[in-house]
Amino acid sequence: MNGPSGNASAGLAAWHRVLANGNRPEELAAILADNAVFHSPVVHTPQAGKATVVAYLAAAGQVLGGEQFRYVRELVDGRDVLLEFKTQIDGIHINGVDLIRFDESGKISDFKVMIRPLKAINKVWEAMAAQLGRASG
Repeated sequence: MNGPSGNASAGLAAWHRVLANGNRPEELAAILADNAVFHSPVVHTPQAGKATVVAYLAAAGQVLGGEQFRYVRELVDGRDVLLEFKTQIDGIHINGVDLIRFDESGKISDFKVMIRPLKAINKVWEAMAAQLGRASG
């Protein structure tokens, strides 16, 4: 695997900074490309557009981003990054990966989440549906 390209390296650092600052929507928007696409582990079709991706990532931050959330592995190949994470919701252990692609300016253009095991994906689906419902209000 190759190391990150310069702009991807800056983009990855920005992603980690946004998470450390609480995953706020305005900060998420600043690091996303206008044409960003989000691939949910529980939604059939890709979700396109900055505002939609912000909504999904903000909800995921609320659902998954508690004190137990941590990245345990990072693989980088040019503009593509794989971040393996572990967390827990209601006693259910969750293991997943974030696959992130950065555009030439270092902004996130594609974000894909995969989660295991099945019990975890069902819990995340339930919690994300509730969080997105509250957010849309």
